[in-house]
Amino acid sequence: MKILIAEDNVTTRRILKTILVKWNYDVVSACDGNEAWQKLQEKDPPKLIILDWMMPGINGVEICRRLRQADHVEVMYIILLTARDEKNDIVEGLGAGADDYIAKPFDTQELRARIDVGRRVVELQTALLEKEKLQVIFEMTGAICHELTQPMQAISGNSELMLLCIQKDNPLYRNAKAIKEQVERMGDITRKLKRVTRYKTKDYINSKIIDLDSAAAP
Repeated sequence: MKILIAEDNVTTRRILKTILVKWNYDVVSACDGNEAWQKLQEKDPPKLIILDWMMPGINGVEICRRLRQADHVEVMYIILLTARDEKNDIVEGLGAGADDYIAKPFDTQELRARIDVGRRVVELQTALLEKEKLQVIFEMTGAICHELTQPMQAISGNSELMLLCIQKDNPLYRNAKAIKEQVERMGDITRKLKRVTRYKTKDYINSKIIDLDSAAAP
């Protein structure tokens, strides 16, 4: 799992990175709040985030606020790293959108325990989000298939009748045959829609669409 470390202190940042790499995390580092914010706007941003409270540029609390106010559905777990341990400070950080906090200087075992909790939360939330997406897809594909079945049957039946009634040397025969073939193709697509069992997408003109070949069961 990818994890972001946003910490302006070089020594602390290196220690954290060394520890997290040892724990098999894919570590992304930022030396200030502005760099951290940029990395969080990239495609496939880190799901786990360790933010220093006080750092140059945007501070950790402000990044929390921006992430929670952003119009996206990315699952992220935010841990504030802070030397502040007053109740009001903790309340402010959690109120801004942080999920947890670690006091400096941090204990390695406590760090691992809190990160493990964050990883489990991210995995559970991601699974729940995927389930919700699948439910929407199931309902939508069911409605689409239902609405298309009768019109497709009518087009298929009429195209077959045209093929029987039109001579093969008639230009309209080729048109009727093309209609029949395209209706059969539509039938293949609706059958794939009925077999969708997972949420898989592919890139399409600066966006993403459902990849039917990957999403449908064999």
